[in-house]
Amino acid sequence: MIALGVTMLVLLILAGGVFVLPALRHGPRPGALTRDGLNTLFYRRRLDELAHDEAEGVIIERSRHIEDLQQNLLADIPPGQQAPRRTLSAWVMLPGVVALVVVTLGFYAGTGGMGQLWRWQRTVDELPALRARIMDPKARQLTPEELSHFAVGLRASLQRQPDNLRDWLILGRIGVVLKDASMVTHAFERAWLLAPDDESIELDYADVLTRSADPGDNLDGNRLLLRFVQRRPDNLQALGLLAVSEYQQNNFSQAIILWQRLLTLLPANDAHVEIIKHSIALAREQSGQETAKLDVTVTLAPAIADKLPRRGVLFISATDGKSPQPVAVKTLPLSRFPLSLSLDDSNAMMPERSLSAQAQLKVRVRLSLDGTAEAKPGDWFGESAVQDFNGAGRIAVQIDQQVP
Repeated sequence: MIALGVTMLVLLILAGGVFVLPALRHGPRPGALTRDGLNTLFYRRRLDELAHDEAEGVIIERSRHIEDLQQNLLADIPPGQQAPRRTLSAWVMLPGVVALVVVTLGFYAGTGGMGQLWRWQRTVDELPALRARIMDPKARQLTPEELSHFAVGLRASLQRQPDNLRDWLILGRIGVVLKDASMVTHAFERAWLLAPDDESIELDYADVLTRSADPGDNLDGNRLLLRFVQRRPDNLQALGLLAVSEYQQNNFSQAIILWQRLLTLLPANDAHVEIIKHSIALAREQSGQETAKLDVTVTLAPAIADKLPRRGVLFISATDGKSPQPVAVKTLPLSRFPLSLSLDDSNAMMPERSLSAQAQLKVRVRLSLDGTAEAKPGDWFGESAVQDFNGAGRIAVQIDQQVP
């Protein structure tokens, strides 16, 4: 502000000088010779020359030469006397200088953004107080307008301290609250460039890029996440962000693979499990893939072939290998073995826990003697090992155990 004021003052002084000096120089310069003065000087010099020539004997009739000189001088006198020009006073130009200053300042105030400049300076001055409030969890929360002022002040501070990592992160998070995509992207990019080895900042920046409305940013974010997952293949946040990014770019098969990978890493009771399974089902629907199908082959252990009753009901259930709660269940009357059957999403116990959303499966086959769903002593059963599942597969189960 001080520099701007000094610059404006110097320019106004120069403009006033350009306005006044030509007028002051309009009058005759001091010491300038007039026409009569030149004639008088010439006359006196010529008299001195005639006296010198007469003394040297060059001329004889000096008086006649003087008379001729006087006649020539009289012939050079102009018919009218020219009035001397008056010199303008500097005070006469004062109203013009004042008018120049007033018009210039008024024009700048109307079009030069003086009001915006003063408001910007006031916002910068408020930065310490706003920063103290935003850092104090007990202080009153900033309003959206105050957040905007804080962001302006923070940007001005970062112009002076571009290596302040913490302020870049704060600016990025404020941009998220204000829904300013360009602010968010620029702030997290600068933070990532300052700390390229910080994984949390790298993931935040990748998340911002994948959410951008610019397709180029989406591709950059996807590449950043791919490199991250190659280094850290079990990072849950990176896998989730990459799966969402692939889904948004219509790479549904890749998104399903990533979500299924996540399911194998999460605990069975994690709140995100059901959300991920629902996302897998949506991806399968969007991709036009066929409904997931699991082929099951059931056999009997040779030692119990003669011990089975003639009548009963087979309960075939599939779980995710972590929770005992079945994902899909199918019932069939007892018949001959080996038995071949299939499970799909139509056999799901709950729509939100479809078979197609599972990354791994475990199958249990139980022969109920009385046809009830609850296992009872004497029922024969068999279980498979937990196997990976990607929408299609085959599992073999052998009935070889009895409920005690």
